Amino acid sequence: MTRFRATFAVLVLACASGQVFADTASHNASAETLLNLTNADKLATPMYAQAQQLFAQRFAEAKAPASKKALLETYQAKANTALDQAIGWNKLKPDMVRIYTNNFTEAELKELVSFYQSPLGKKVLSKMPELAQQSVMLVQTKSQSAVPVVNKLLTDMSAELEPGKAQAPATKTP
Repeated sequence: MTRFRATFAVLVLACASGQVFADTASHNASAETLLNLTNADKLATPMYAQAQQLFAQRFAEAKAPASKKALLETYQAKANTALDQAIGWNKLKPDMVRIYTNNFTEAELKELVSFYQSPLGKKVLSKMPELAQQSVMLVQTKSQSAVPVVNKLLTDMSAELEPGKAQAPATKTP
């Protein structure tokens, strides 16, 4: 009878692990679909552009002649290869899938996929870069009024931290 229970337990565990694997594969597939819809494979694109710009800037600063442009392009290609090895989509995708599956249930991912496939979801995706840029610009503009206050606070704190200075009470700022 004990052997029967052990065999039964093994069978139950084997069936359950098969179901868990199927659930995990389905969950991962839902995350991948969402990542594809949201163009997550383009997340690293700004890093590539920034690297290209850095090399072009250094090339210009060196006042390199146009005849050396091939050298610039060779180094830009090498930088792209280095970035591919570190942050290429094939390197990021497994971790991105894990991030999404850790934070969303499969049902939630399917709802997100449905939303982003809808007309409104497509509009959100198309407007998101513009909205993000406008939001950053808004925060930068609004924060300019705080810069002088923060700089004064930094100066005041530095003065109080200097050795031999008396501890003056902190100044009140508006």
